[in-house]
Formats: sequence, structure tokens, C-alpha cells
Amino acid sequence: MLNTKIAGIGHYVPSRIISNKDLESVMDTTDEWIQERTGIQERRYGIPHKETTTTMAARAAEIAIERADISKEDIDFIIFATLSPDYFFPGCGVLLQRELKITKTECAALDIRNQCSGFIYGLSVADQFIKTGHYKNILLVGAEMHSMGLDFTTRGRNVTVIFGDGAGAVILQASETNNDGVLSTHIHSDGTYAEELAFINPGCHGGYHLGTEKFGYQNNTYGGIFLTQKMWEEEDIYPNMNGQLVFKTAITKFPEVIQEALQKSNYSVSDIDLLIPHQANLRISQFIQKKLGLSDDKVFNNIQKYGNTTAASIPIALSEASEQGKVKDGDLVCLAAFGSGFTWGSALIKW
Repeated sequence: MLNTKIAGIGHYVPSRIISNKDLESVMDTTDEWIQERTGIQERRYGIPHKETTTTMAARAAEIAIERADISKEDIDFIIFATLSPDYFFPGCGVLLQRELKITKTECAALDIRNQCSGFIYGLSVADQFIKTGHYKNILLVGAEMHSMGLDFTTRGRNVTVIFGDGAGAVILQASETNNDGVLSTHIHSDGTYAEELAFINPGCHGGYHLGTEKFGYQNNTYGGIFLTQKMWEEEDIYPNMNGQLVFKTAITKFPEVIQEALQKSNYSVSDIDLLIPHQANLRISQFIQKKLGLSDDKVFNNIQKYGNTTAASIPIALSEASEQGKVKDGDLVCLAAFGSGFTWGSALIKW
């Protein structure tokens, strides 16, 4: 039976550093307020007009391809996880193919829109294709350019201070040994609270889910749905988040899905060599660590310097952990994520 292994990994973060102090100049917040609630000290923002979700993904992918010792033409499937695509359509997968100049061969491309859980979902999809022998070299990317769509006023501070830009990528290949690589993946969702962490407008929902009154629709025979004057005037065009509900649900689902992965392969928490949680909030990671009884050296966090990069956070953290020698051959690595939808998932990997 074929197993999926990570043959190469890389990440890219923009050079532009935005500190908490920088944000104090555009909204009513403080460095102390942000750190107390999130643990974040700074984040990276891409350079407007010069960097996009796709270009950052390409830089991370180039590193992963080189480390996997393959050529870009060897890639037969691109899976791209993001909530901040360059366009509504086409997806970033094909844009990445073009950016990498994969022109001598054709490959498949798939975009995944599962926000913070996107990379785990992508890994689960890729794992199935590798195990069936359908694809041999899958490029899985998580990348985000949040800074292009945030509300930089006091009204938007609860969301804006959290997010940063960046990209991470892995090359996935088949391994014929049964005791290494991706041991299992586990993905879940519950749409009950879909709008509690969401980017609703502009969109094609037409007020179906939340009622038409709040969006200012006119009685147009055609059009007038995607973006209304009221949405524009009230600036109802940015992400929103019910922070308390997200926190409360995350600290329940994270431990559950981690235990699910361990039990599937007959491991216990004490067997984990490194846990890499989605970098949503340092306080969430610390709560999970305490609940599972893991020591500091067994949990990797870098949200302090990058913020929450949603679909990119796990591959960036995994890449950094690998570069710092925190992941070694034979280590048991657990990845876990929770985010908008709500969606959540985990993966257990024998390195």
C-alpha cells in the first residue's frame, strides 16, 4: 500500500513587517491590548501591486520543489488552499501554474476554500490521490494576502490586528513503506454558525441566509445583488468574527480532532514529538497545550511574528520547524486546524 510522504517543504513571508505599534496609528488599539488577547507582536504584509496570494505561493513552491529534487514539470497536480484569491475566478491554482511557468506539460489544478482548515483539507485530498496512485508529485500550497481586504479602522480592529500575509508549500509523493509519511487525516465541518466568522459582502447570496433588509437591495429586475449602495456606504464589505464563539468552539474541537488522529494509529498524546496547531491565536494554542499536557518543546508557535495566516499558517510553521531542526526523521508530528465554517481537521505524520 502506498503512503503519502512530504518530499519537500518551503515557505515565504513578505519583507514588510507591521508591528502592533504601526497599527496604533490607524485605529484605537495598543500593543499591550493585542498581545494580551492574541500573543501577536507583528505580522507581514505583502507589497501592494507587486505581491499577491499567487506570487507568494510561487516563491514558497519554488523552495519546496528544489528541496524535493524534482523539476516543476514533474508536478502533476496543484492543490491551492486560500481564502484570499487573486480573483473570484479563475482560481489561484491555474495562476500558480502560470506563475511557475509550468508550460511544457499539463497538470490538474484545484482550489480549496476552507479557510484556516484549508491546508489540512488539501492534505487529506492529496493523500487519497497519492494512495490510489493517481498522481505522483502533488504541489500543495496554503497562501494568503489578507492585508488587501481588511478594515483598517477602529471598527475592524478585532479582526484586522490578527491577520498577516504569507505562503507555505509542500511536495507530496508516494512512499512504499507502511510506517512513515501521512498516517491519517481527519476532516469535519458544522455549518450552524457559518456567518460568525465570515466575509459576506460583496457576494451572490441575495440576503437568503440573513434576510434581505440589512443589505439594502432594490427591486431590480436584473442585477443589484452583488454589491449595493448600502453595503458600500456602511462599509459592510469586510470580514467579521464572533471572537468569543470562535475561541470557545476551537478549544473544544482542537483536542477532539487531535485525539481522533492519535487513536486511529494507536498512539497517545505522550507519543507526539511535535504538535503544530493552526496559528489562530496564541491563547488558543496555549490552552490546547495545557489541556493535552504537552511541554513547550513539543508545540510549535510562530504567530507572535506572523499573525494568523489562515491556510498558510500550518505549512509556514512546519517549514520553519523543519529548518530549525525541530522535526527529525522518525518524529511523530501532529497538525491540527480549526476555522471558519466551522471546519476543523488533523493529520498525523511519521516524519
